[in-house]
Amino acid sequence: MAVFIPDASVALAWRFADEATPYTESLLDRLAKGEEVAVPSNWPLEVINGLIQAKRKARVSEIEIQRFIADLSSFYIVVDADHSFSRLGAVRDIAERHGLTSYDAAYIELAMRLNLPLASLDLDLLAAAKTAGLVVI
Repeated sequence: MAVFIPDASVALAWRFADEATPYTESLLDRLAKGEEVAVPSNWPLEVINGLIQAKRKARVSEIEIQRFIADLSSFYIVVDADHSFSRLGAVRDIAERHGLTSYDAAYIELAMRLNLPLASLDLDLLAAAKTAGLVVI
């Protein structure tokens, strides 16, 4: 059973040493110890997009991307399968209420639905999560 929801900023910090913090490393340690996390359906696309952008800026090689994806695949990351049209109203409401993108609102919607804490480096997302009454890590 999932114990928290990491956003893409946290996951990308696991790959880039200059973005890693004791906070992100402690979250990675939890996954390495077998804890399960849940992510919204947009999470894999956000992570791969961050890697593509980093490759274009020569921050990461193709081999490093493949290795990182393999590392992520070794963890218990459950991608939410219920981000269908039925969830769009809630995501839109959250995005409009908190001035977020729909991508960020999807993290809050999932955290609310699963009653799980949210982990992020995005200060706006964390502030919105707190305002929505969520626990943040």
